[in-house]
Amino acid sequence: MLQPRIPVNPLPTGHPIPLLKPTPMADIEPTNPAPAPTPVAVVPARTSIQLTPSSAVVLAAGGGAVVLVVGAVLVSMLLAVALTGVSIAVVAVVLRMVVRDMQKGR
Repeated sequence: MLQPRIPVNPLPTGHPIPLLKPTPMADIEPTNPAPAPTPVAVVPARTSIQLTPSSAVVLAAGGGAVVLVVGAVLVSMLLAVALTGVSIAVVAVVLRMVVRDMQKGR
């Protein structure tokens, strides 16, 4: 199922056989060259971003919101890892006490 399927070449590989016949030069009709395209006026590109005071405030507020959201997500992930570690430690202590009680025969 996961083995690659390699196509089998029905032609012998020792002799290259062209797949298309080349067209003789006598059959090709000369055509007129296409007219040159008309030049288009070039619009200069802006090199700098112009910020108004209100757009700068919006940009700063958006950046601050992104930082707060990413920080909250990272802190919650760290808290989840810490909580998991503590719960595994508690389970290990309880299992250790149960095994010790079983060995003493209580």
